[in-house]
Amino acid sequence: MYFDTHAHLDQDAFDSDRAQVIARARAAGVADVIAMGVTADSSAACVAIAREYEGVHAAVGIQPNYVHEVGPEDWDTIVRLSREPGVVALGETGLDRYWDYAPFDVQQDYFDRHLRLSQQSGLPFIVHMRECEEDILVMLREAAARGPLSGVMHSFTGPAEMAAECVELGLHISFAGMVTYKKSDGLRAVSATVPLDRLLIETDSPYLSPEPVRKIRRNEPAHVVYTCQCLAEVRGVPVDVVAAATTSNARRLFKLD
Repeated sequence: MYFDTHAHLDQDAFDSDRAQVIARARAAGVADVIAMGVTADSSAACVAIAREYEGVHAAVGIQPNYVHEVGPEDWDTIVRLSREPGVVALGETGLDRYWDYAPFDVQQDYFDRHLRLSQQSGLPFIVHMRECEEDILVMLREAAARGPLSGVMHSFTGPAEMAAECVELGLHISFAGMVTYKKSDGLRAVSATVPLDRLLIETDSPYLSPEPVRKIRRNEPAHVVYTCQCLAEVRGVPVDVVAAATTSNARRLFKLD
């Protein structure tokens, strides 16, 4: 069994065949998927999808590239949604210097809000980061000084030293389709350094289709099996070992056992 810890199932790319996408995931052995919110409205949609489909769970939050667009009620909506049945995480949150859509101090404010809400509620947080590794680590260290951390470094692309520090801080490391790309030898080497009990897999669908389905325009949860196969090959172990470990890790982290 597999667990896709990050999929944007609410996006319009899935509007025409969402039920079939989830059915294909089940047929591929993907028993659980987390539908990931990026705005207040997106988070509400993810909660609704989680209610509708067995095995789908919701994460609610405001992604850093949208924090400059928040309305006056949006953060209160996230806090309220975090208490809804089926919600297992906060996110995605984090920081992004690549797109630079939102002022960085506003991104930091909302990342801090998610971290504090996580520590208050017990829900793990999901971290987006792009070209801001040290900025992320500074805020994670500050949060860890307040109390224990529980979360995921989503679609990890950082160095092994950062992965090791995140693990030391109590976090899990998740890999998406990029780890399967031909040019990603370095990232595959990093993946092999992550302790098996802190490893997760994801699609980030509809983005980042893995090899050998990379040419397919839309990624979907069923494709997480290819990322799992890649990680198993790097470690030199059978794919069912990585599938079982990543599923067990996710179910424990998101309190689904």
